Amino acid sequence: MRSRVWGGAAAVVLGGLLAAGCGGGGKGAADQGAGKTGKAGDSATGAYPVSVTDCMGAETTFSDAPKKIVTSNASSLELLLRLGAGDKVIGTGFPPGKGTLPGALDAQAQKVEALSRSVIPKEKLLGSGADLYIDTFAAMGGMGGGGMGDAPTEEEFKAAGIKHIYLKSTACAARSKSPVTDLSAVEADITSLGAVTGTSARAKELVAGMKAKVDAVQKAVGDVEESKRPTYFFFDYEAGTKQPTVICNRQVAHAVITLAGARNVFADCNGDRKQAGWEDVIAKNPDWIQLGIRNRGSEAANKKAFDEAQKWLETNPATQGMKAVKEGHFLRIGSEQTTIAGVENAGTVEKIAKTLYPGKVG
Repeated sequence: MRSRVWGGAAAVVLGGLLAAGCGGGGKGAADQGAGKTGKAGDSATGAYPVSVTDCMGAETTFSDAPKKIVTSNASSLELLLRLGAGDKVIGTGFPPGKGTLPGALDAQAQKVEALSRSVIPKEKLLGSGADLYIDTFAAMGGMGGGGMGDAPTEEEFKAAGIKHIYLKSTACAARSKSPVTDLSAVEADITSLGAVTGTSARAKELVAGMKAKVDAVQKAVGDVEESKRPTYFFFDYEAGTKQPTVICNRQVAHAVITLAGARNVFADCNGDRKQAGWEDVIAKNPDWIQLGIRNRGSEAANKKAFDEAQKWLETNPATQGMKAVKEGHFLRIGSEQTTIAGVENAGTVEKIAKTLYPGKVG
C-alpha cells in the first residue's frame, strides 16, 4: 500500500492512530508508541507537519490542523468532543441518540449534522466539504470488504481533498497478532487525534486520567492469582439471543475485562468477536455476566433494557442453570463504554473491579 502524504515536508510520525499499530494495545505497542511520540507533543501545539499511519503503515501527513472533519460514527465524534475539537466536526455517520453521551457532550453532539443514520453514502461523504474523515470500524483497504457499504477509494478521497485516517485501536483489532490486554492503543489514538487537531494538552489530560484509574485497579487486584480471578461473560443482548455474539481476545472489551481482574471466558478466541452457541457459553459457566445494553438515552429506558436482558437469562431453560444466573451475579454496565474504544473504557475497568472486588477496590 503506498503512502498517502499531503503537505510536503518531513513530518513527525506519531504513535497512535499509528505506531501502536495492529498490536492492539499490548504492552509492546505501548512501548513502541512512547518511543515515537517524543516530538508529538510539540507538533500538537502547533509544530506541523504531523504524520499518522494506518494498519499497514501507510502515512497521512498534516501540514496544519484540519478545519472540517467528518466522523464515521459516534465513537470518533465523542473523542473529538472530549478533546475540545468538536467545533471542527461538520458531520457524522451513526449519530449518537439524544441522551446517550455523558453530560455536556450530548448537547454538543446533537448539533453535529447526521450525514447518515448508518454508513455515510459514498457520494455524500465525498461531497461533504470535509478535509478529514476519521474511520472507526472500516476494514483497511476499503469498507466494502468489511460489510460497510460502497466506500470511496483512497484515490477518490484524495481527489476530493479529504484525508482519511483510522482509529487504529478499533480498525486494526482483527489484524492484531496478539491479545489486547491493556488500553495503550486507545490512549495512543487519543494522543494522535490530539496532535492532528492541535489539542495535545487536552489529550495528555485524558490519557493521564485513564491511566490513573487503571493503575489504581491494577494496584488493588495485582496480587490475585490468575487461577483465582473470577470468570466473566459479556452478554451482548443487542446482538440477539438466538445465537450469542461473544467477545474475543482482540476486542477492547477483552482488555477492559482483563484489567479489571477478571477472566474473559472466550479469551481463547483469536479475533474481535464471533458467534458461538449457547452450549459453549453454558460449558464456560461464568462467575459473572455483564448485561450488554446500548444506551437508550434515559435512566428509565436503560433500566428496562437491563431488566429484559436479565429476565431472558433467568427464564431461558438453557441458561437459567448457569452459576452467575443462579447467584444473581449480573453487572449493569453499558455496552458502548465496554466494547468501543474510548476514554470511558478506563471507567468501565473501575466499575467492574469494584463489583468483583468490593473489599479491594474502593
